[in-house]
Amino acid sequence: MVPVRRGGHASKDNHERWLLTYSDLITLLMIFFVVMYAISDTNAQKMAALANSLAQTLTGAPTTGILTSGGLTSIVPGIAPAPGQGDEGAELARARAELQQYIQQEGLESQVTLNTEERGLVVSVADAVLFPKGSADLTPEARALLRQVGRALARLPNYLRVEGHTDNLPINTPAFPSNWELSTARATNVVKVLISEAGIKPERLSATGYGEYRPVAPNNSEADMARNRRVDIVVLKEAYNVTEPHKGEK
Repeated sequence: MVPVRRGGHASKDNHERWLLTYSDLITLLMIFFVVMYAISDTNAQKMAALANSLAQTLTGAPTTGILTSGGLTSIVPGIAPAPGQGDEGAELARARAELQQYIQQEGLESQVTLNTEERGLVVSVADAVLFPKGSADLTPEARALLRQVGRALARLPNYLRVEGHTDNLPINTPAFPSNWELSTARATNVVKVLISEAGIKPERLSATGYGEYRPVAPNNSEADMARNRRVDIVVLKEAYNVTEPHKGEK
């Protein structure tokens, strides 16, 4: 009787298990080269945003290094950027100081406020200094204020987003069926002045209306409602350029 050889199939399977490891390796290599190809045609701002995102994910802190024209300076948190890479912060600080001086000279502290946020510098203007109640037509005083603000911001390369806000009182007129239309029209009219009277290039600007849905205070008193009725001019940090459509970008 010929002895039966047991475990023949198991032995064959064991010899071919290296194929699983090999296929995994090939898959990882393919993914690696796809990622390398994808980032080879991207700009410095996108790489800076990627570096910050990776640093925040891995360490919980944003990196201070950015990508320069010569390559990645650093994506390690705490390493200072090379000389010249802090120019954006210096320019924003200079613009803020100029605007703060103008606000104080004109006695506008209660109507115009400046805030530095993660997204950039926010110039918040109360609607009372810009528009008559329920209207999107700028007053002559508003045009003078916007010219001054616009000139301080015109030399910056950053994108500017103009955001219109209202309180939660409903409006229903032929011109403005809701607060959406009113807030958007106000933001758009501010953009027009920044273009025509402050010399800001239109491709740097955008207008949006949030209606009553982005309040900075509860709508339970006239004082707080007045705070919510505002137009914000947001000077976006250059890192946010990756989220903005850019002329000439493929």
